[in-house]
Amino acid sequence: MPTALEQQLSGTGISTTAFDVGGFRFDALVAGPVDGRPVMLLHGFPSAGYQWRSQMVALADAGYRVIAPDQRGYSPGARPPDIADYSMDLLVEDVFGIADAAGFEKFHLVGHDWGAAVAWAAAIADPDRLVTLIPVSVPHPAAFATALADPEDDQSEMSGYMASFVQPGFEDVMLAGDAGGLRSIYESAGLDEAEMAPYLEVLGTSEALGAALNWYRAAAFAGGRDVPPVVVPTLFVWSDQDCCLGRTGAEQTVNFVDAPYRFEILEGVDHWVPETAADALNALLLDHLAAYPPEDG
Repeated sequence: MPTALEQQLSGTGISTTAFDVGGFRFDALVAGPVDGRPVMLLHGFPSAGYQWRSQMVALADAGYRVIAPDQRGYSPGARPPDIADYSMDLLVEDVFGIADAAGFEKFHLVGHDWGAAVAWAAAIADPDRLVTLIPVSVPHPAAFATALADPEDDQSEMSGYMASFVQPGFEDVMLAGDAGGLRSIYESAGLDEAEMAPYLEVLGTSEALGAALNWYRAAAFAGGRDVPPVVVPTLFVWSDQDCCLGRTGAEQTVNFVDAPYRFEILEGVDHWVPETAADALNALLLDHLAAYPPEDG
């Protein structure tokens, strides 16, 4: 019997694969011609590569080679036990390791939510590997940290949920009552039972969800004010009804990109941009990527 993921991807042209990197095996989705210009898509919490299904179809149809890995902790074969195993430097190493395994020498990097945070960090760590950077929802870490530390700003209140996420055993709270807490997040993105089923396949156990929450437990958000600017051409997409990421950090991100920069606001759209505003995001991605043909990268 096909898995929920296989059922949802049937007929899309998206296939599953895996990449062996540093002793781990990362599950991933792939689409598009093997010789297409490379794009990597990084998911957020509590998602998986599956969150990019609409973007993968649109990009593949436009001739791009697209991969969307299930990142550290989300892939069963890449789920180390310790909180320290989820530090940002290791998450970034995974990105470039997966790119190497996929044969991506230089590539466009897209990320949403936590995937955007990793994408920012990757662009800072090794800008020469990226053609462009496209973070969705999450601003540059220095802009976010500045907003978070401002007592007059609403970012601290918007990030209040993190205090629960980092508590030991909170994965079991989210999974109680047939994963009611986890399901409520997917419901807020407008997903029906069939659409959320692939996510529950990935994160429906205490071990898996605990590993995903370890990203929060390992993070040091306030320390981001010392993060240097990005020197990669950047498209930053933010939505004005985001429950978790406020306007201040989004608008201040321009101060932390020393490269061509484009800022797009999706009005009336919530945090779950790749799924709730798929068409709008797809159009922005295609327009941005087309501005950087192979001879420029």
